[in-house]
Amino acid sequence: MPNRTEPKPQSEQKHPDEWERDLNPDRLAGQNIGAPSETRQRGLRTAYDVKSVHRALRDWRDDDLKQVPIVEPGTRLQQGATYLDLERGAFTATAEMSVRPEQTVVPKDDVHYDTWNRLVAAQKR
Repeated sequence: MPNRTEPKPQSEQKHPDEWERDLNPDRLAGQNIGAPSETRQRGLRTAYDVKSVHRALRDWRDDDLKQVPIVEPGTRLQQGATYLDLERGAFTATAEMSVRPEQTVVPKDDVHYDTWNRLVAAQKR
């Protein structure tokens, strides 16, 4: 049985403090062991806030749209997490993936399963 008190290899700092930021600016980005991203900490935009999504889901109530978070462009995605690109469909993120400016991405783990199923069905239309 593995010892749970030992640090994971990814969490080991490889460079001196004064050089760490320069040599490894995205340390732990995309790793599930890292701290939550800034976007997750401060909150996400919702489908209600994004005009193109609001128009595409015009038969949804405003309260429902406010429950659908939209990941900000440039945000690095969590490795192994499932997301829905409203143009291309569902996908599982890898560590190097981030949201491109033209994408509208919804994180599955932040959406109620009924809402997720409605989104997937709406995306397929």
